[in-house]
Amino acid sequence: MMQNVHLAPEADEDDLYSGYNDYNPTFDTEDLENDVAFQQAARTSHGRRPPSKATLTSSMGRPMTGAIQDGVARPMTAVHAAGYTKAAMRGSSFDPLGQARGPAPPLEMKNSDSSEEKIKQLEKKVNELVEESCIANSCGDLKLALEKAKEAGRKERVLVRQREQIAAAENINLDLTYSVLFNLAGQYAANEMYAEALNTYQVIVKNKMFSNGGRLKVNMGNIYLKQRNYSKAIKFYRMALDQIPSVHKEMRIKIMQNIGVAFIKTGQYVDAISSFEHIMSMSPNLKAGFNLILCYFAIGNGEQMKKAFQKLIAVPLEVDYDDKYISPNDDPHTNLLIEAIKNDSLRQIERERKSMAEEYIMTAAKLIAPVIETSFAVGYDWCVEVVKTSHYVELANDLEINKATTYLRQQDFNQALETLKMFEKKDSRVKSAAATNLSFLYYLENELAQATNYADLAVNSDRYNPAALTNKGNTVFANGDYEKAAEFYKEALRNDSSCTEALYNLGLTYKKLNRIDEALDCFLKLHAILRNSAQVLHQIANIYEIMEDPNQAIEWLLQLISVVPTDPHVLSKLGKLYDNEGDKSQAFHYYYESYRYFPSNIEVIEWLGAYYIDTQFCEKAIEYFERAALILPTQVKWQLMVASCYRRSGNYQKALEKYKVIHRKFPENVECLRFLVRLCTDMGLKEVQEYVTKLKKVEKLQEIREQRIKSGRDGSARSRREGNAGGDSGGTKGERLSAKLKALPGTSEPYESSGSKEIGKCLLHRSTWPASRKTKNCSKKEN
Repeated sequence: MMQNVHLAPEADEDDLYSGYNDYNPTFDTEDLENDVAFQQAARTSHGRRPPSKATLTSSMGRPMTGAIQDGVARPMTAVHAAGYTKAAMRGSSFDPLGQARGPAPPLEMKNSDSSEEKIKQLEKKVNELVEESCIANSCGDLKLALEKAKEAGRKERVLVRQREQIAAAENINLDLTYSVLFNLAGQYAANEMYAEALNTYQVIVKNKMFSNGGRLKVNMGNIYLKQRNYSKAIKFYRMALDQIPSVHKEMRIKIMQNIGVAFIKTGQYVDAISSFEHIMSMSPNLKAGFNLILCYFAIGNGEQMKKAFQKLIAVPLEVDYDDKYISPNDDPHTNLLIEAIKNDSLRQIERERKSMAEEYIMTAAKLIAPVIETSFAVGYDWCVEVVKTSHYVELANDLEINKATTYLRQQDFNQALETLKMFEKKDSRVKSAAATNLSFLYYLENELAQATNYADLAVNSDRYNPAALTNKGNTVFANGDYEKAAEFYKEALRNDSSCTEALYNLGLTYKKLNRIDEALDCFLKLHAILRNSAQVLHQIANIYEIMEDPNQAIEWLLQLISVVPTDPHVLSKLGKLYDNEGDKSQAFHYYYESYRYFPSNIEVIEWLGAYYIDTQFCEKAIEYFERAALILPTQVKWQLMVASCYRRSGNYQKALEKYKVIHRKFPENVECLRFLVRLCTDMGLKEVQEYVTKLKKVEKLQEIREQRIKSGRDGSARSRREGNAGGDSGGTKGERLSAKLKALPGTSEPYESSGSKEIGKCLLHRSTWPASRKTKNCSKKEN
């Protein structure tokens, strides 16, 4: 057991606890009172203070921190942040947060009557008025915006006067003055008060305290351009250009473009060319390139047109290609991101920019193609080759279709067909567009078989092409299969709900199928899209007329004449509806308006003449019947009506002379001879016996003619009965002759306005026939 006991080390080993009782005598504070040097230092500084009555000492004999000795506190060091202060007295409590002092005194109220405070409030009010003016302008309330701008100007002048009274002139807020004047000038210009706007801009420009006021000469130039004072506009644009430093490159380019446009307005094409050439060399853009082509076209320089066209298609578009929006893999996160940016606002801006570029290029190509080469076909070929080498390759096919459209304008249908047939081997989109145009052309030529073939090709190439489906529906409609045509129109609308041609044709198809309510629904939807379409308004009015609702028909026709106020057929239709309703005054108004715009409508002339006869104004009716006789000189009825009006008004001599003139032109007219006999008898003239003899002779000839017609009709009936077995569908020569005689109107028969009926049928045929859906190029051809 003792073997595990270890004895303490001997003295020869080191002591682990040695040295702790050793210390430096320098730190001994007990003998400081006997230290001469320390006492001498204490007497020369802190020791000179008078001793306190009670001194708190530490264990070492010195005063404690914060203790009061001889009425003076010991200097503070690191404990000051804990709440100890220099002036702390004995018996004071520990209060580092100063809670014993109570709550803070209330804030002093601002003196609202002070001049400086009034100026601040007035300045704030001016800023608010400027903001309200800008907001009203952005909302389209230009009048309110101008009122706010004027009020801001008045208050700003008051503010300047008050500042001048209480302070120096350099304290005036120049930025506020500038913003008020600039806004006021802009609102004057927006309200087309150009003189006031120019005066306000002059105030800013002439004030040397506004450092950048000279730039506003651009706005002054714009006003002069609106006033068509092009020379002054150019002058101010150039002055603004001198004020703008070269570092503002984009602004200088825009001003140069304005100068070029002003030169075009004045016909100074050479100066305009220099401006646009400078722009295309420094910072090319689409508008400048297109304007450059226009200038070279105006002076007839074909070679420079080619160079300008090449510069136009070389302008960088700065948009992303469609490949960016195609997912490279099946990563859901990537697909979600692409779906989010596929139709965002930036993508829409890119589409608009690309569409604008394509429109500029297509318009420029169509403009220069006929003049840059010996023929327009060679010019189009050059444009197509140049476009194919650019990043607008897709436009080459559209140019080819435009080439076919130009052939159509020149009535060269064969070349147009050949050009379009070249696209049959192209990709599906181009093939569908070409086939749609071909179907439309054959449809216009009434070759329904070829139109149907190409309509089928267009649909098969691109089933989602609404134009192809509409043309297919038209061919089916022409063949009388209205149900199937409606299906094609519906499919076109499912692919493109904004296809107005398909919707219009669907309404016509429902009319043919006697589904009036559905037809009305189609045209009402179309009216919501095309608010001012005369065709749509006419169809709606016609449907209400079919539905026997004249009040609604009249209401829609009134809307129609607000769109086409000079259409005589619409005005006569309104007159007819009012006449049927018994409103003769309104009927007369619209019939008379129709007569003013188209004084050759026999139906209108007849109604107006009859109206004046009914109202016992036979003298006024003579004017209309004389015009009818002038339009239809072979119709005896109108001349008889003129003579009848003279007779009704009591002017028997004029009536007799007119009847004699009619008798010379139409010697076999029984009615004229009867009136001549009656007038001569009443007036006691000797010619009465002569006219009686002629009347008997004419009546006898008329009886013989009627007997011949009757016998011919009976003979034709017998021949038809006998020839039924033979199957002679053409009829005999005598039958055809008798039919012709029957069709001829007798001189004594009442006249029916066949001319007006034919016009009405043509209108009805035109309005109810399906509107062919054309591609962009064909529709431009029609325009």
